Formats: sequence, structure tokens, C-alpha cells
Amino acid sequence: MTEQALLLVNLGSPASTEVADVRRYLNQFLMDPYVVDLPWPLRRLLVSLILIKRPEQSAHAYSSIWWPEGSPLVVLSRRLQEAVRPFWPQGPVELAMRYGEPSIESTLTRLAGQGITQVTLAPLYPQFADSTTTTVIQEARRVIREHGLKLQLSILQPFYDQPEYLDALTASARPYLEQGFDHLLLSFHGLPERHLHKSDPTGAHCLKGDDCCQRAEGEVLASCYRAQCMRTAAGFAERAGLRDDQWSVSFQSRLGRAKWIEPYTETRLDELAQQGVKKLLVMCPAFVADCIETLEEIGDRGREQFVEAGGEELLLVPCLNTHEDWVQALVALCRRAPQEL
Repeated sequence: MTEQALLLVNLGSPASTEVADVRRYLNQFLMDPYVVDLPWPLRRLLVSLILIKRPEQSAHAYSSIWWPEGSPLVVLSRRLQEAVRPFWPQGPVELAMRYGEPSIESTLTRLAGQGITQVTLAPLYPQFADSTTTTVIQEARRVIREHGLKLQLSILQPFYDQPEYLDALTASARPYLEQGFDHLLLSFHGLPERHLHKSDPTGAHCLKGDDCCQRAEGEVLASCYRAQCMRTAAGFAERAGLRDDQWSVSFQSRLGRAKWIEPYTETRLDELAQQGVKKLLVMCPAFVADCIETLEEIGDRGREQFVEAGGEELLLVPCLNTHEDWVQALVALCRRAPQEL
């Protein structure tokens, strides 16, 4: 029987907290045309300007959350890889990062060299975006094409509304919900609004009205990151038994001066504190593993901002990481991944 390898892919991390390593990582990340979608000369100019000060700032942020074993994102992704292995007997389970190491290129070429001909590619992003899902898939296809690899891909589809994922998300959060809270903020990673307009197949739906995400269906929903985030949030809230006034959605991690999708997390933190929320829970369902965006941006800076605005306690709910229900859900989702024609 032909072996079917499973390749889990996450975003990536600098090799260390040294400024040079952070600069190298940020350059690779930001020069991806799916991330900064500008023509190459403008992208190169913008990224070069960002790299003047940003690496030192980011290195400080990474240092504040770095673990003895390394980057939390990489460490947790490796733990997930090990947890999945016993449940994927049909072949090896590998891990790659879209940026940094281990790379998709080195991993796929090694698998092909071992005689593997079938790979299930699993981008670990619940919601679809060109800057996450598409760039992983296109990088895998590039490697296969340029190296002439005899690999057939099956690709895990965005799973923002899949019952296994939502059930695991709810199970992982339940111990924190049961501690009591005033409000739950579901903070997703943000995107520039132009990314939504570009991915709208109709060119006339996304951000056209306050209820556009609620009305999204079919091919529009399939490519709309914001609408998928809203479906994840609503599916989670229903399973958790939350009233509409107990939770809200926001978007974090803005970069640059372009308009990003709203509401912004930093704005919501101030608003909630000013509205009398004292104990705030924050979840980050766009991430399946804790990383700088959750641990430092929300767990450190977000907590400080909320308290300064009048709140008393911000509790960051951990990502799925290696929760038992998530491991089982991921395996089930990957087994259903369709094969590319």
C-alpha cells in the first residue's frame, strides 16, 4: 500500500531572538506577494523601510515570550506533530513552516527522496486567506514543479465551520468559561481590506453593507476571511451556550497605514473597559498554536492596555495547541482532504 505522508504547515518564526535573525525572517515574510500584495519595486521599498526599525522592536517582543526550547509557535507545532503521529499510521507525519525552518522545500524534497509519492498538505489555518492558505499551497506546488518531484497532493481545506474543529475549540475553552467572566472577546488576526476586495469573486459583495458577512454564501463565503471568522465565532458561541451580549469579535495585528478590517482589537479593549467589563476573556481562533500574536500582543500588551483603561483582569484563553480533542479533529479533517486533480 502506498504511504501517504502528512505535512503540517504553520506560519513560522525567527531562528532566534537576535535582531539579525528577526530581520531575516521578517524580510522573507513581508516579501511574500501574498502577504504584501504590491508590485515588487513598491514591495521592496516598503519592506526595506519597515526593516529599519521593526526587527529590533520585534526582537524585543519575541524575547519576552521565548521559551527555553525555542519559539513557542515552533515548539507547540512540534508537539502537535508528535501527538498526531500515533493516529496517522498510513505514513510519516512531518512539520514545515512557510517562513523560516524547517522549510516546505526541504521537507517535500526529503519526502520525495524517501520514495513518498502522496502527501496530505495541511495548512494549519482554520479560515481562508491568500496570505496564509494560498501561499502555503502555492509554495508546495512551486517546489514540486521546480524540483520535478513525483508527489501527489491532497490539501486540507479551511475548516472554520467544521463540527470537529468547533467542538474542539469549545472543549478547549470550557474550563476558562466556567471560571466566570464579564465578556468574551474573540480576537482574530486582521487583514487589509483590499485583501477582501481582491478575493471577492463577484467584486460586489465584501464590505458592501454592515451585514455582508452574515449574507455571504457559496463562492463568496469560500474566499472571504472575515465572513469565515464570523461563522467560527457564531458556531463557537452557540456550542458554548453564550448569549449574544456575552461575546464580540475583533481583529488584531495591524501593520502599516492601510485600512484593515474592523473592529480593531485595541479599540475594543478600551471600549469594553469603559463599558464596565472587569474580567475579560480573550480567545484567538485564527491561530491553532500560541505565538507572538497571542502571548505577547494579547497576553502582555493587551492585558496592560485593558487594565490601564479601567479593566481589572484579562485572561488569555490558550490556543488549541495539543488539546486531545484538537488532535483527533485534525486527523479526521486531514483524512477527508481532497486530492488535487
